[in-house]
Amino acid sequence: MSNIERAAGFLEQRFGNRAEVAIVLGSGWADAADLFGTTLDEVAYSDIPGFRNSDIVGHAHKARLIQLENNQLLIAFIGRTHLYEGFGVDAVVFGVKVLANLGIKNLILTNACGGLNPVWKPGTPVLISDHINFTGTTPLQGANFLDVTEVYSKRLRNICKSIKPDLEEGVYVGFMGPAYETPAEIEMVRRWGATLVGMSTVLEAMAAREAQMEVLGISLVTNLAAGMSGEPLSHAEVIEAGKNATKMMGTLLAEVMKEITNES
Repeated sequence: MSNIERAAGFLEQRFGNRAEVAIVLGSGWADAADLFGTTLDEVAYSDIPGFRNSDIVGHAHKARLIQLENNQLLIAFIGRTHLYEGFGVDAVVFGVKVLANLGIKNLILTNACGGLNPVWKPGTPVLISDHINFTGTTPLQGANFLDVTEVYSKRLRNICKSIKPDLEEGVYVGFMGPAYETPAEIEMVRRWGATLVGMSTVLEAMAAREAQMEVLGISLVTNLAAGMSGEPLSHAEVIEAGKNATKMMGTLLAEVMKEITNES
């Protein structure tokens, strides 16, 4: 039995297998999970076979089973593994593959990011319409020719816009990190058409599409990208912006997940 199967078996025993939607919460988003609904169960990553804890500030490192307002169930992974932590691609996409093994059909990936659009102030949520994989790697193995024409589901984005019509969309560039992007790199990806930059999400999204899950990506702009504001970048700034947006993002995501499960 693989580690993925062991982890899925553990969570199925704890959570059951009736959830059709799951969410991965990025840096600074942990407190938003308290607004999704009623927590029915919670387990630390360290207790789940194959999961890795991270020492990154702003990640709570736990899985939670939540009952939404419409009585549907949600699995929330609060915290993720990043490629820059050095554990490899398999560790980055491990949680996504476990969710696929549990039969999850809809996956929401959230992140904190730098914004390239000067109109987007810190605390602005932006739907991911597409991405550029600048990590230098992939979760796919062998001659697995995955169609990535629509990584981020237009149907799920339309559900979000039916709830909050003024939501904007952007193209997310996934860098490996942990160094923030240089102003020259930001100028390069801006010319490519990118509007969001970060260090997560793209590999998870590809693994989810390989598993035939529908993916919704939502970025929270926590700072202007390097060179745009004249100020240095810091992780503390990312966490603070996430905390300040907790109520807004928690309320929005609760409504989005309710609508997704109503349509399932």
